[in-house]
Amino acid sequence: MGKRIVIIDGNSLINRAYYAMQRPMITKEGIYTQGIYGFINMLTKIQDDYAPDYITVAWDRKAPTFRHEEYKEYKAGRKKMPPELAMEIPLMKDILTAMNIENLEIDGFEADDIIGTVARISEEEGLEPLIITGDKDALQLATDVTQILITKKGISEFDLYDREKMIERYQLTPEQFIDLKGLMGDQSDNIPGIPGVGEKTGIKLLTQFGSVANLLANTDQISNAKLRTKVEENAQLAAMSRRLATINQYVPLDIEINQYKVMQPDYNALINLYVKLEFNSF
Repeated sequence: MGKRIVIIDGNSLINRAYYAMQRPMITKEGIYTQGIYGFINMLTKIQDDYAPDYITVAWDRKAPTFRHEEYKEYKAGRKKMPPELAMEIPLMKDILTAMNIENLEIDGFEADDIIGTVARISEEEGLEPLIITGDKDALQLATDVTQILITKKGISEFDLYDREKMIERYQLTPEQFIDLKGLMGDQSDNIPGIPGVGEKTGIKLLTQFGSVANLLANTDQISNAKLRTKVEENAQLAAMSRRLATINQYVPLDIEINQYKVMQPDYNALINLYVKLEFNSF
C-alpha cells in the first residue's frame, strides 16, 4: 500500500462538530469551544483509523471567489455562521499549527479547490489521498486512488467513496457528478440548475446523454416534451451551474507535499492552548 495523505475540509468539519454537540461548551473567559473539541476528537479518530503519513487542513476565506464573480447570487441566502462558531476557527487553526499540521487557504478560491489541487498533486507524486468532508461536491474528486470520506451523522459516522462506489451509488462517474449538479443545482450553494429537475431525472438524462454539453446539443432527442422545453429554456443556466459546481484542481498555491508530513506536535504550545480552552481531558 502507498503512503496516505489525509486532506481535511476544515470549515465542514468544525461546522459538523459544532452542531453535533448537544450543549454548548464555554470557558470561564466566555470562549465557545464545542466545535474545536469535536474537531479534535474527529481528527484523533481519523489518525487512529487511517494512520496517515501526511495531513493538511484546507479552509474557506471570506473573500469572494471566482464563482461569485460569475454569479453574484452564488451562496446567497446561506445561513450566516453563528458568532460563537466564528470565534472558534482562529483558535482551531492555532491548535493545528501547534500540532504541526499545515492550514491552507487562499483568496479567490474555496477549500474544495485547494483540496482538489492537493489531491491531484498528491496522486501525481504517488500518494493515496483521503479527503474528509461533509460536502458531497467533493465526490467529483473520487478516482481509483483518491477516496472521499463523507461525514454523516454527528462526528462518528462516515461514508467512504471511490470511483467504483460512486458508480454503484449514482450510476454516474465522478466526472458526471459535476454534470448532475449542473442539471439539478445545489440549494445549499444557491446553484440554480434546471428548475424542476431533481436527482432522479438528472441521472436519467445523464444515463442517456452522458454529459450536460451532449444533452444541450441534442435536446430534440428528449422524449418528454415538457422536460425538453424545460431543458431548452434553461440551457444557459445548466451550463453555468455546471461551471459553478466544478472544483478547480489547479489553484495557484505553492504546494510542497513534504510540508504536510505527519510530525510530533509542539507539546508546549498545544498544552498552553488546551489549558486556555479548559480541555483538561486532552
